[in-house]
Amino acid sequence: MQTNGILVNDEWARFFAEQHFLIGLSIDGPASLHNHYRLNRAGKGTHEQVVAAMARLKAHHVDFNTLTVVGKHNVGHAADVYEFLLAAGSRFIQFIPLVERMSTDNSSVLNLVMPGESAATLAPWTVPSWQYGEFLNQIFDIWVRRDVDRVYVQMFDVALAAWTAQQPVLCVHSETCGHAFALESNGDLYNCDHFVYPEHLLGNIHQHSIKALNNSERAIAFGEAKRETLTADCRRCDYRFACHGGCPKHRFAVSPSGHPAHNYLCAGYKHFFQHVTPYMNVWRELLAQGYPMASIMRWLAQDARKDTGAVSRNHLCPCGSGKKYKKCCGKA
Repeated sequence: MQTNGILVNDEWARFFAEQHFLIGLSIDGPASLHNHYRLNRAGKGTHEQVVAAMARLKAHHVDFNTLTVVGKHNVGHAADVYEFLLAAGSRFIQFIPLVERMSTDNSSVLNLVMPGESAATLAPWTVPSWQYGEFLNQIFDIWVRRDVDRVYVQMFDVALAAWTAQQPVLCVHSETCGHAFALESNGDLYNCDHFVYPEHLLGNIHQHSIKALNNSERAIAFGEAKRETLTADCRRCDYRFACHGGCPKHRFAVSPSGHPAHNYLCAGYKHFFQHVTPYMNVWRELLAQGYPMASIMRWLAQDARKDTGAVSRNHLCPCGSGKKYKKCCGKA
């Protein structure tokens, strides 16, 4: 269950623990960043309440993840956000890029627009694409050297899964999608919580089973469209195997070669995947040789103690694979 935490008291925390709930707690970093947008009805920041909720969840041994929205307000404070989350007790972290568009039609009742609408402009709080990638990179550089064995960061697990040919852990970076449903209180079931619109209604669970709706032609077509509508830039990208074009909700930009329906976050994703490539190449080799997950930290510590600049392309790779550096971890 996802919550902003402001009403989580001891009674709720005990209930969550007894019923084995997994809680997603929304918190966007230190108070100065979190309170930028997360206000109560009186216009006051909710940070203190959310931190108290996290403490209650921990005290009652409730499993929880923290969900941090990354927007223009906090994207420049990567280390501050990450270190705060760790200090507050989060060990399972998800970063969610804030990307919203506003209607340019003044007659629109709702200013935010649905995916695919053309008459729209970026909302001013939207995270800049490249900066989102840099945000991830700065945190990754801390995490991969210090926290691999004690902190789970979803986006980093996405990358490692891709490099080791595992199933994606996130629909955003899966080849197809459409099975992370959104269920309304009246029983209406939609492909995705980003596409809760009439044209994406799969049916109602009071008339059809969830299994039947999941296997319906409509559901399958929605998911396969994620792959079939990739731009030419995506299809030839070196990082397609890890990215798969991102979420269809964000495919409203123009690609570098001029194709429409390209993912707005492409520059950020590419910046991130390029940055982690040498680490992932080493890590893949270490895991293939039977080393534990945390071995990447020891390898990097050893690597830092010697002059890595002295490793020529034709020397044996420091990861111990037995291959030349240029054919192993020095390969993009």
